[in-house]
Amino acid sequence: MSKKDLAVSFLKMAGLGDVRAAFDKFTAAKFIHHNQYFKGDRESLLVAMEDASRTSPNRAIDIKYVYEDGDTVITHSHVSRMDPAAQGFAVVHIFRFENDRVVELWDLGQLIAKDSPNENGLF
Repeated sequence: MSKKDLAVSFLKMAGLGDVRAAFDKFTAAKFIHHNQYFKGDRESLLVAMEDASRTSPNRAIDIKYVYEDGDTVITHSHVSRMDPAAQGFAVVHIFRFENDRVVELWDLGQLIAKDSPNENGLF
């Protein structure tokens, strides 16, 4: 399985609410992350993602682009609720791998504006 496939599988599994299994299967024990809202360790992000999955269970992730360069994979996705009226977010995830396990993760998100003047959209 390529690193691109591993990153996509992690996002889909975690996005469908199977967060702990995704972390167990795809992340290294020494995993760290750079989400500014939580401590930078594995358990803090895992718990935060489980909480988010419980409080907003009807989320969907549509991965639009995936790029791989060596041990780095970048995804560009549309994360939304299963509500057609909700615009959702454009999210970029940056994964760093060691031995086919995620050891480091960055996530950057942007709310999708309903009435953006940009005719090109975020994707």
